[in-house]
Amino acid sequence: MKKYLLLLALAACTPTKPAMLPPDDNTTEEAPQDHKLIIYQLMTRLFGNQTATNQPYGTAQQNGVGKFNDITDQALQSIKRMGVSHVWYTGVLDHATMTDYAQHGIPADDADVVKGRAGSPYAIKDYYDVAPDLAVDVPNRLREFEALVQRTHNNGLKVIIDFIPNHVARSYKSDARPAGVVDLGEQDDNTQAFKPSNNFYYLPGQPFVVPADYRPLGGLPAPHKDGKYQENPAKATGNDVFSAAPSVNDWFETIKLNYGVDYQHNRQPHFDPIPDTWLKMRDILVYWARKDVDGFRCDMAEMVPVEFWAWVIPELKKVKPGLLFIGEAYDAKTYQMYIERGGFDYLYDKVGLYDGLRRLSRDEGSTRDITRVWREESRGFGGHMLRFLENHDEQRIASPDFAGNPRAALPAMTVSATLGTGPVMLYFGQDVGEPGRGAEGFSGEDGRTTIFDYWGVPEHQKWLNGGKFDGGGLSAEQQQLHDFYVRLLTLSGQREAIRRGRFYELQSTLAAQNPNYNAERVYAYLRYTDRETLLVVVNFSPRQAYALNLSLPAALRQGLHLPADKPLTYTDLLGTGGTVESTQTVTLAPQSSHIFEIKQ
Repeated sequence: MKKYLLLLALAACTPTKPAMLPPDDNTTEEAPQDHKLIIYQLMTRLFGNQTATNQPYGTAQQNGVGKFNDITDQALQSIKRMGVSHVWYTGVLDHATMTDYAQHGIPADDADVVKGRAGSPYAIKDYYDVAPDLAVDVPNRLREFEALVQRTHNNGLKVIIDFIPNHVARSYKSDARPAGVVDLGEQDDNTQAFKPSNNFYYLPGQPFVVPADYRPLGGLPAPHKDGKYQENPAKATGNDVFSAAPSVNDWFETIKLNYGVDYQHNRQPHFDPIPDTWLKMRDILVYWARKDVDGFRCDMAEMVPVEFWAWVIPELKKVKPGLLFIGEAYDAKTYQMYIERGGFDYLYDKVGLYDGLRRLSRDEGSTRDITRVWREESRGFGGHMLRFLENHDEQRIASPDFAGNPRAALPAMTVSATLGTGPVMLYFGQDVGEPGRGAEGFSGEDGRTTIFDYWGVPEHQKWLNGGKFDGGGLSAEQQQLHDFYVRLLTLSGQREAIRRGRFYELQSTLAAQNPNYNAERVYAYLRYTDRETLLVVVNFSPRQAYALNLSLPAALRQGLHLPADKPLTYTDLLGTGGTVESTQTVTLAPQSSHIFEIKQ
C-alpha cells in the first residue's frame, strides 16, 4: 500500500496578538460569526410511521402514516442527543391529496392534478391549515401541531416549517383562514393575463388541459380520475410555464403566484403599490410566527423576486426578531444578492458544495471543488450557506444512485459540518444508512425516500424501534454509523473552533512540501481560535490508505501561537479519541475522517 508521508510539527512564538494565519490564497477575509445550527429534517408523514407493509401506491390504511403525536418527548430527546438544535418538520401545511376526509369536510382532491396518493407537500391547498393526514383527531389537527411545537420547545429544540411562496395546488381554497382574510384569487380579474393586483396569472379563453400521459396511481382507481380538470381560464403552472397544456414533466399540479412580475413582457416589475400577493404572504407568515414557529425553509426562493424578500423578512422580524429564513437556492450567481439584499439568514449550498462532495463520495471529481466553493463561489458569506448531503429532494447516500454505501460519505459529511461556521443539516434515516429502496408509487425506484406516497422507511424504523427511538433494531454496523453522526454533529455544535473559528486550507502547503501528497483525494484544513486549534483531515479514496505527517511553515506556527521547541499532541476527537505525538505518523484509512485537537 502506497503511503504519503507528511511531517507533523507545529511551533509558534509567545502570543502577542489574536491567533491569525497569513492572509493568503488559503483563507478568506470573512470574519467568522457563529451560525452553527444543527438541523434535523424529518418528513412528518413518514417519521413516526411504524407500519412495514410498503404496498406500492398503498393507502394510508395499508402503509400507515406518521402523526404529529408520534413525535414524542422520547423521540425529541433522541434527536437532541445527536447534537441537534433545530427540527425542520417537512410537509406540515395542508396540501392536495387523494385521501378522502369528507367526513371532516375535506374531500379527496381530483387525482388528475395530484402527484401520488398522499400528494406533494409542496402543492399547498390551504396556507392556514395543517395536513389532516398528520392528526390523530382530524378536527383538532391544528391543536395537535401546536402541541408538537410546544413539545419541541420543551425539549430544548427549535421549530422550522416549510413556506412555499412560489406556487399552490390547483385546488387551492382556504377553509381555515381567519375571519376577514380574503382568499387567494378571490378578487382576481381573470380576464387579464397579468394584472399587478391579481394573485395568479391567467390564460384567458383557454381551459386547462391535464397532461394526456399522466396516469394517477399507475392506472389503479383514483378519485375523480377522468383526464379532465375544470379550470377555465387556465392559470400559469408553478414552474413558470405559461401554457394551458403543461407537460407531465412540469409542475402541472400547481399554479404560479403573481408577485407583480409580468413574465410575458420581459419580466417587467410592478412593485409600487405593494402587490396584493406580497401582503397576503406576509399575513400567512405572521400567522405561523405567532404559532411560535422559529423559522421557515422557503421553497424555491429564487423563483420569487428578491424585492419581496427584502420587504417581507424585515416585516416578520418585527413580529419575532429571532425568526430564521432559509432559502432553497440553486443559482450561485444570485446567492450574495439573496443574502445581502433579500435578507435571508441562510441559503442551500447545493450547486456548489453538495455537488462537489457527491462526486468525491462516488470516487469522482476532485477536492479542488471544495476549494472553489469557499474561495470563489461563497467567498465572504460562507457562514450563510447551509450544508447537507441528504434532504427530501436528493438521493439517499446508501442508494446505488449515489454512493451505494453510507460510509462512503463520511468524509463528505465531515467537511459539510466543519468547513465553515454555517449550519449543517441531517435528513432522517441518513444516520442509519437508509437506502431509499422501493418503487413506492408516484416516486418510483429513484434512490429517494418518497414525498408523494404513504410508506414506511425500513432502516429508520429500526432506529424508531416501536416508538422507543433507541436504535434497538439496528445492526452493529448501523449503530457505528449512527454513533459517528452523533460525535460529528455534537462536536460541530459544541467546539468553539468550528462554531466561530477561522479557516485555513492546507492543500497547497502540503503539496509544496511533499510531491507525493494526493491532493485530489485527501483534504486538510485548520479551524482555529485563540483558545483552540483543530486539524480536520479526510480521505475520500475508497481503496487507498495514507500515512500522514504534517509540517507547517514558520508563519503558520507563529500565527497559531504553538511552540516550535516542544512536542505537540494530536487528539482524535472524531475517532477513538486516541492521542499521538507530533513525531508520529497518522494513518488515514480509506473513506475516513479525523478531527484532531492540537495542544502543547
